[in-house]
Amino acid sequence: MIRIGADVGGTFTDVVALDDRGGIWTHKVPSTPPHFERAVLTALDQLIPHFSAADQAVSEVAHGTTVATNAVLEHRGARTALITTRGFRDVLELRRVRAPQLYDLFFDKPRPLVERRLRLEVDERVAADGEVLVSLKERELERLGEQLEAEGVEAVAVCLLHAYAFPQHELRLGQYLRERLPEVPVSLSSEVLPERREYERSATTAVNAYVQPVVQRYLGALRHGLEQRGVDAPLLIMQSTGGLAPDWEAARRPVFALESGPAAGVLGASFAASQLGLDQVITLDMGGTTAKAAMIEEGRIAHSPEYEVGASLSAGNRLIGGGGELIRAPSIDIAEVGAGGGSIAFLDQAGGLRVGPRSAGAVPGPACYQRGGVEPTLTDANVVLGYIRPGDLADGEVSIDIEAAQRAVHDRIAAPLGLDLLPAAEGIHRIANARTMRALRAVSTERGRDPRDFALMAFGGSGPIHAVGLAQDLAIGQVVVPPLPGLFSALGLLCSGVEHHDVRSCLLGGEDLQAPALEEIRGQMQEQQLAQFAAEGFGADQVRLRCSADVRFRGQTSEIGIDLADGPITPEGVTRLRADFVREHERLYGHRSDPDNPVEVVAVRLVGQAGVRGLGHGLKTAVQPIASGGSRTAYFAGETLTVPLINRRDLDQEAEGPLLIDERDSTIVVPPNMRVRRHPLGHLLIEVRSS
Repeated sequence: MIRIGADVGGTFTDVVALDDRGGIWTHKVPSTPPHFERAVLTALDQLIPHFSAADQAVSEVAHGTTVATNAVLEHRGARTALITTRGFRDVLELRRVRAPQLYDLFFDKPRPLVERRLRLEVDERVAADGEVLVSLKERELERLGEQLEAEGVEAVAVCLLHAYAFPQHELRLGQYLRERLPEVPVSLSSEVLPERREYERSATTAVNAYVQPVVQRYLGALRHGLEQRGVDAPLLIMQSTGGLAPDWEAARRPVFALESGPAAGVLGASFAASQLGLDQVITLDMGGTTAKAAMIEEGRIAHSPEYEVGASLSAGNRLIGGGGELIRAPSIDIAEVGAGGGSIAFLDQAGGLRVGPRSAGAVPGPACYQRGGVEPTLTDANVVLGYIRPGDLADGEVSIDIEAAQRAVHDRIAAPLGLDLLPAAEGIHRIANARTMRALRAVSTERGRDPRDFALMAFGGSGPIHAVGLAQDLAIGQVVVPPLPGLFSALGLLCSGVEHHDVRSCLLGGEDLQAPALEEIRGQMQEQQLAQFAAEGFGADQVRLRCSADVRFRGQTSEIGIDLADGPITPEGVTRLRADFVREHERLYGHRSDPDNPVEVVAVRLVGQAGVRGLGHGLKTAVQPIASGGSRTAYFAGETLTVPLINRRDLDQEAEGPLLIDERDSTIVVPPNMRVRRHPLGHLLIEVRSS
């Protein structure tokens, strides 16, 4: 049986096929915006003949995509209306009192995804205890239906006051709208995010509605293309949490899949780390458009209950915020910045050199791709520095032209600054490193973790080029580059299983924080989730459940997620919950608060996962060598050196840098004074010495 992983990025689309005997096929093609599914289908056209020849069938297609994220970033989602309780029309505009830069007096909040004329009020009111203060009347429903029809909306979000606990009015409104506007998707906050906090619930539901038509069209086109090619296997979409969901579920709640591509890479890194016996790892996924960082601590991937999309630094971070769209949905704790191979280098109004966040993307791409791009990018700079080999790249889909790269960097950067070509290219490289450092610090030092205690695992097309320089800046002692680094997120898609999430808001503090109360909430969620898995063909013995609680000190406005022990919740488990929270609070914020201040649980979360499979022997065979031998000139720290070229498989013993290890999908740069060796499973381990 064949499992297929397809990862759509901003610049390239990667497809990996893996059989149950460890055989692997790969194909990399430029992405095809705005019809991203075409690149996936084009790659499959190249791979499917191999399956037919081997008389093998496709058992599943796991897919990670940036379609939903791009719709938010580019404000190209659906024409969306938001229906709220009277008096709460401007919740989206008021937001929270947060700004990404504390002393920026000229900061403007992002424009709401839903314009004010489409934020409609309904005359109803349910109190916090469930008492109906103002009932929902039929004439209100008819009035809203007429307004929505007249405005020609493409999606509707509904977020009524206290609907997270008492959704009767919201459910009635949703039923009416779905009957009256059957072609318009309706997102209810009680179905998307049944959790307290009005702004977070409104923002998340609005984003879900905003991207839903876009995602539905995309998944429909992809499913149709797969069927035309005789692939009728389940289409599973990677969620932001690192779990897979059926395509129909992702189409219903696309907000949970906004970070699907980056999540897949972290899953692959977790699998590779377990192979190497590493339990402290920072991941660096640097592709064509962005650089992403995440943390694996004590063998577990860090998660966040919320994150932002669209800010200069997208991250689930309590210390910053307000610069993007808030998504109150569980996700792998990933920090993301606009620094990738396609990031454009330019001079600002003051003549300073900048890199990103604007990207050349797949069209037209970097100047060296010869696809119409003329602006210098980070990839062009790395070509000039000798880090990227000229010639065919990405299975021959792209050809690197060194003269085009030199011309772009010289004309747009070096000449205006009065610099020689190589120092200008090195400046672009180092500035991109500085931008990427923001993401690495956001998941380490800003979380109270010392990066020196971790290894850095680098992948993505650009990650292995920049990894050692970044590790030096963070005083990290080891860099790991797995096999197929440029296709690693597609491989990571095959390391997951079907996953479902549930959350229940509560307020348990002081004497009310007892084991029976928590166990009652957990038991209700567990029963519902096991029934959902059973409907999908998974027995209770095949499902792994993990429970956690959102905990805070009384009076705080933010909380910390603390894991609960497996099995029934006991009084000892509640005591341990309090102690774990106090310890994590001190680690994050540097203090324990007043010891007499009671601890409160404001939500209980349950994660269920089934059908998890690894790569088997895939990583052993996932090496596509380029012949060793020869050399290439490369620029390191002001010196032009003649650097040997070597193949990953030929590293039978430890070797000293400088070395360039060219591969089909990336280049691993080993600077002078660094040492590299190959692990028996194919991973490259680079010993980083301080600069």
